[in-house]
Amino acid sequence: MALQRSPTADKNIVDRTKVHRNSDVARAVKRTRDRLSQQAGNAAYDRELFKLHARAMVNTALAIPLMVLIVATAGLFAGVGIDMATWALVTIACYGGLLLIARQVNRTETSDVEPDKVRRGFLLGHFVSGIGWAYFASLACVECQIDQFAVLKSVVLLLAIAATAIISSALGGALVTTFALPVIVFALSLAPEWEPVEAVMAGLLAVSLPFFTYVARHLHHSTVMLLSFRTEKDALIAELETAKAMSDEARRRAEEANLAKSRFLATMSHELRTPLNAILGFSEVMAGEVLGPLPNPTYRDYARDINDSGRHLLHLINEILDLSRIEAGRYQLNEEPVTLESVVEECCHLMELKARNKDIRLIQQFEPSLPRIFADERSLRQVTLNLLSNAIKFAPSGSEVRVRVGWTAGGGQYISVKDNGPGIPEDELPVVLSAFGQGSIAIKSAEQGTGLGLPIVQGLVALHDGEFQLHSKLREGTEAIAIFPRHRVMEELPALPTQPKIVASGGRRR
Repeated sequence: MALQRSPTADKNIVDRTKVHRNSDVARAVKRTRDRLSQQAGNAAYDRELFKLHARAMVNTALAIPLMVLIVATAGLFAGVGIDMATWALVTIACYGGLLLIARQVNRTETSDVEPDKVRRGFLLGHFVSGIGWAYFASLACVECQIDQFAVLKSVVLLLAIAATAIISSALGGALVTTFALPVIVFALSLAPEWEPVEAVMAGLLAVSLPFFTYVARHLHHSTVMLLSFRTEKDALIAELETAKAMSDEARRRAEEANLAKSRFLATMSHELRTPLNAILGFSEVMAGEVLGPLPNPTYRDYARDINDSGRHLLHLINEILDLSRIEAGRYQLNEEPVTLESVVEECCHLMELKARNKDIRLIQQFEPSLPRIFADERSLRQVTLNLLSNAIKFAPSGSEVRVRVGWTAGGGQYISVKDNGPGIPEDELPVVLSAFGQGSIAIKSAEQGTGLGLPIVQGLVALHDGEFQLHSKLREGTEAIAIFPRHRVMEELPALPTQPKIVASGGRRR
């Protein structure tokens, strides 16, 4: 049966069936990287700065008008006259025009903002709002009883300059455009009656303007840095979205590959086991001469070789299926109370003949009175047999294999199988624990295996929430330890108390 190729099985990791999502991510990455490559003063950053300035103006729209109303109300109570009310109306009207420009820019998309046009509009609006403050600087108080009216005006102008420096820091030149004219008007209005106090206040205003301009410039630099950080954040988010899309696609393709592998193994296991059973059965009949003697003894040897090869292939197929079920999470554990000592002892008896053929002694060291653990007996037997088979396979003739069962420091139980074979180099331990992996020295010094025993052991121990450790030194041997956690150990329950027999007077038991 021909295998159908998936339309997504190409060299590109991004899913081509999700064009819309991938194109959006690609555009986001390009846009953020373009913004990240811009420097302050370029169109991209200017648009962002104008949007920030417009947003700041809209958010603080009531700050300046509220201050104007408070100053105008105080002036009216002090007897300044109708000029104070006229100034308040003119200033609020001029400031309202600036707010209209800011609201229009705030509603415009960032990409549609025209930097030169918006800059001219903002500076013109700030200059017009400064006309209202120039009118305030020219006010006089002839009839009121305030002796230091010029000092009060200078204080109000200082507050307005400070507030504008904070609000308009994103727009360079806004502060000078707004208050250069009011400061000049204030100085000229005091020229006819120049007194030391007025001169000091005029000088203070003249110095405060460049000072607050310097402060606004530093706030402007901080805003530019904030934009840079935000752009970097957007770039990282876009890259994370791209990585997530790639990860999702890789996970989907891995799931498809795993499903295809499971289907392939299920099909091939059936297709291979059926002829293998026939090969094993017929070869065993021929080797045993059940239906009659074979005239040529070589045929009997061939039949035994066929049977051995078939059993080896069947064992390999079973190991591959076990490993695939473990990796796919479909290995079912039939958990029940099991005595670890008895399982290991039984496995040692099964491997005794194989060890004796190589002149290897199996030394058993079991801690007495170990309680039962809640585990799958078949899995425990497979773990033990695999570890013993590896140890006997790589141990030299005349040596010993030490098998231990006991308590761990954390209250669990363990199985340890140690040999004094050639050992495994430290850099090859991950290879040995991978599927079909074998150490170089072990391959040269012992019979070759499939490389699936230890991965199956590791998977079965992990299914029991345990840990598998492999310690080895060159020319000193290898120790494999399967550790089962404390919560698998079953506590010994006390014996139920026997109920005394109560005999009634009539001789009946109750």
